[in-house]
Amino acid sequence: MSEVHAHTVGYVRETMLPQQAPPATTVGFIGWVRQNLFSGALNSILTLLAIGFIYYILSGVLPWTFQSVWDANSLTECREIMMATWGDTHGHACWGVIKDRWLQLLYGFYPPYPAHPDANFGAAPDGHWWPAYIRPNLTLILLLVALAPVLFTGAPRKLLYVTAAYPFLLPWLMWGGSIWVPITAAAGFVIGYLAFHFGERTLGTLGGMIAGAALPIVWWLFLAAPVVDGLTSVLDIGLPSVQSRDFGGYMLALVLGVVAIGVSLPIGVVLALGRQSDLMIVKYLCVGFIEFIRGVPLITLLFVASLLLNLFLPPGTNFDIILRVMIMMTLFAAAYMAEVIRGGLAALPKGQYEGADSLGLNYWQAQRLIIMPQALKISIPGIVSTFIGIFKDTTLVSIIGLFDVIGLASAIRADTSWNGVYWELFAFIGFLFFVVCFSMSRYSMYLERKLQTGHK
Repeated sequence: MSEVHAHTVGYVRETMLPQQAPPATTVGFIGWVRQNLFSGALNSILTLLAIGFIYYILSGVLPWTFQSVWDANSLTECREIMMATWGDTHGHACWGVIKDRWLQLLYGFYPPYPAHPDANFGAAPDGHWWPAYIRPNLTLILLLVALAPVLFTGAPRKLLYVTAAYPFLLPWLMWGGSIWVPITAAAGFVIGYLAFHFGERTLGTLGGMIAGAALPIVWWLFLAAPVVDGLTSVLDIGLPSVQSRDFGGYMLALVLGVVAIGVSLPIGVVLALGRQSDLMIVKYLCVGFIEFIRGVPLITLLFVASLLLNLFLPPGTNFDIILRVMIMMTLFAAAYMAEVIRGGLAALPKGQYEGADSLGLNYWQAQRLIIMPQALKISIPGIVSTFIGIFKDTTLVSIIGLFDVIGLASAIRADTSWNGVYWELFAFIGFLFFVVCFSMSRYSMYLERKLQTGHK
């Protein structure tokens, strides 16, 4: 009986079945479409509605963009070409305004040739050959070089020397003047570092911090100018000076954005740490500054920088308008940055602080090695959002009389040749801002993926 039962029991397969290809409807493009766009009745309806809406938008935008006029010197000429080509002036862009004024939209009234800063706009000086706008273009190239070792770990570490020098090269290249001005400005930071280093050994940490902050201020306020004059009298090296009134266009937005973004991050870190400090005076000062700045619109701060700040300065004081705007925009961004970083600090578990204490690290070592790297990693989306916001807010300077790209667009539209042009100018401006903002957003996502250490 047992033998009969053994022959009727199912057996275990000793050989594997050959692998079969997955169904064609579950992999590849078709599989992605079925899973993401047509996974159900509701998703299918929404997908079809979205496709119809996109088609409706593109059917108007694409013909307007590409069935357009590029070779025209005025809006009237544009319309004449449209009538001769398509028999209608509607639904066609007049990109001739961009071809005619793109240099002005990018550089404002900045002199194109460094040897002759008073040369007419776009006119090469006789007897000289210079690459047009070499100074702002060189400044942009050096910016990319300086950012490379900061943003990408694969970049050569020697480029950090360019990163350290760039904050002093930028104002010298853009505004010109003696080469000794940025050198003496950099010397102030060296003096501050040495004063803190030796003061910490002899006077303690607090004494070193006071010496490191006081001596550079004394150097910049009282000693730097005589040193610059003396060095200039011995060896005069410099660039032709450019007035701030000549700055404008997209170049002005980049300069303001780079300075505000670059300076606001370290100030925001200090304010965030100060807000969590156990020292009552430090904490209340940081809280008061952050809440005041965050409670006031940026346009109000810009009006203060433009109109009211001179009233509180000694008579005859010449405080550059762009420098005033830079300071206000930096302080505004730093207040928001402090709150973003404070959120990252609050998100860290208490065990991270206890672990730093168990290792015997002091406060600054713990912040530098354990706490702040994790807080900044958590805060990456908020930090980049703040960067993007402050860069777009640079367009507000047109309200206080600076000819940024928006102000120049209005000036171009006031010209009788281009009176009536609207969409083409702002489409071009929107594209310029989109390139920078989209790049920052993509880098933020790349950095989050690179620093991802948790389980997906």
